[in-house]
Amino acid sequence: MYVKREQSDENRAALLATASRLFRERGIDGVGVAEIAREAGLTHGALYAHFRSKDDLATEAFTQALAMSREAFRGEGTRRKRSVSGYLDYLLSPLNRDEPGMSCPMTASASEIGRHGKDISARFAKGFQEKASAFEAVMDEAIPEAERRRLGLAIVAAEIGAMAAARAVAKSDPSLSDEILKAVRAMLVKASTGQ
Repeated sequence: MYVKREQSDENRAALLATASRLFRERGIDGVGVAEIAREAGLTHGALYAHFRSKDDLATEAFTQALAMSREAFRGEGTRRKRSVSGYLDYLLSPLNRDEPGMSCPMTASASEIGRHGKDISARFAKGFQEKASAFEAVMDEAIPEAERRRLGLAIVAAEIGAMAAARAVAKSDPSLSDEILKAVRAMLVKASTGQ
């Protein structure tokens, strides 16, 4: 059956959006292609008309989620303060903790990416570098460039780890989860000022 180009593009977009959300909510290995296709309102045959494999879908869905996350992170279209503190207010928020399907794909997938292919690992690495560079760009220029680079990398790694830990304990100890987010945020803001 022939599908018009516009419909094909809409089907592909629906598959990517659905896969992106489900992969962040349950992990790449936690959801199958049949479920993704069904939730997108399509057949799994339609999925394979657009993607060679589940890994191909995961890589593209991760890339799309990174682009959306990058826009939200940088506050594009909002008045969010472009500072280490402002970025961390967004990234280490209870909303991001409680809604993994809508949050940064790196915090949702970091521990899982290493078990998948080189393509998705390369996309993760690129996203990680871009996020570290965004932090570097808002740090005090009095901090030497090499130190800003080191701090940018450490902030992103600590932010990902903090979110993973906060999510892990949230159901059993919500106050500990909140405390983790606040403590890591405070430590990272302090470190980024050279203290």
